[in-house]
Amino acid sequence: MLKKTLITLFASIMTLSLLGCQSTPSSEGTGTVVGGVLGGVLGSQVGKGKGRTAAIIAGTLAGAYFGGKIGKTMDEVDRQKAYNALENNPTNQASSWRNPDSGNAYTVTPTKTYNSASGNACREYTTDVVIDGRRETATGTACRENGTWRVIN
Repeated sequence: MLKKTLITLFASIMTLSLLGCQSTPSSEGTGTVVGGVLGGVLGSQVGKGKGRTAAIIAGTLAGAYFGGKIGKTMDEVDRQKAYNALENNPTNQASSWRNPDSGNAYTVTPTKTYNSASGNACREYTTDVVIDGRRETATGTACRENGTWRVIN
């Protein structure tokens, strides 16, 4: 369950990172917020009564901690490389890189390309990341809106 949560968290962080606005919060801040929300939601699924409240609080704190940690790992160069993979790679062609500063390794692979009902180009993708020797995989869908990839799922 924690692994699935971390994967969802990473996908959410990548989503917010790809929005490309200069006024967006840092990846660490975004990860902290997204992680806290996801942790709180997961915590609400555990226990009853006072135990449930404690689980929500614990889930929120743990999610915020881990979300900030994962969000902090993806710097501007990593986000740009992920964006370039969505923009330029043919379907099923991976882009891989290792961040020389953090040592983290990323692979982004567009897996399906199509047009949405509104006519926007959309891509499903898979992201593999290795952080401190641990591999995680996330999947998602992004659509190009006004020249910027926006993750929708």
